[in-house]
Amino acid sequence: MVLCGVAITGFSISVMCDVVTRMIGRPWLWLQEVTMTFFIYGVFIGAAAATRRNDHLYLAALAESMTGGTRLAFETFNRLVMLAVAMAMVYYGYLNVLDGFKSLRMPSMTPLASLYAAIPMCGALVALFIVEQLVNGWKNGFAHPQEQRMPA
Repeated sequence: MVLCGVAITGFSISVMCDVVTRMIGRPWLWLQEVTMTFFIYGVFIGAAAATRRNDHLYLAALAESMTGGTRLAFETFNRLVMLAVAMAMVYYGYLNVLDGFKSLRMPSMTPLASLYAAIPMCGALVALFIVEQLVNGWKNGFAHPQEQRMPA
């Protein structure tokens, strides 16, 4: 969560600096690259953090209406699908990173792979968090703490 906050804060500050330097007639061209990098990493790190907190990529309303073995099967299936997507992000993201070394960003001449690296990183974090959720769910059940406190 902290990395996501840092990335979004860096994005906001770099946009502000970009606007100010353009308004005074002395633009810093490299700020567009910095802004794009902060935004892309903020989005992908945020997606992984939201997955860990069950705030993203999750069919909560449907799962919360189920109980017992039905819920266990549904939650397991849901997370296995998410795990497959995360593994696809790792694999195809890695291929994209390798391909990104063939193209350069202007004006810094930095390979595009530096941006594409956020994709497999996000996939690896999502996979890690999904495995964590599966293990915890199988051991302790998939009900969230706020659901467990509600009277039946």
